[in-house]
Amino acid sequence: MKARAVAKYIKGSPQKARLVIDLIRGRNVTEALGVLRVANKRAAGPIETTLRSAIANATQKAEQLNVAIDVDRLIVSSAMVDLGPTKYRRRPRPAPMGRAYRERRWQNHITIEVESAVEE
Repeated sequence: MKARAVAKYIKGSPQKARLVIDLIRGRNVTEALGVLRVANKRAAGPIETTLRSAIANATQKAEQLNVAIDVDRLIVSSAMVDLGPTKYRRRPRPAPMGRAYRERRWQNHITIEVESAVEE
């Protein structure tokens, strides 16, 4: 049984969030939550929230289908971070040779999919 959760418009660079996502992809759910709890990255908080939402979605889906599911046997089957809209602020930032760049504010979309380890 598969279930997924999507978190959109999360502040932060997708490149930095992918570093955290790579730590949990393919792991057991309880192990992944432990890794996220000790990860010293800003993106770990929203990713943990999204993972907990995916677990809750799997539990609710199992209840609707009247199937017993063990939460401890769920595995993070796929996890990805996509680029959201980029906001350009009006404030100029210093650049080399006397130039100025516009400040960019990155956003990302997090998608986490969990599935049960053994199909019943």
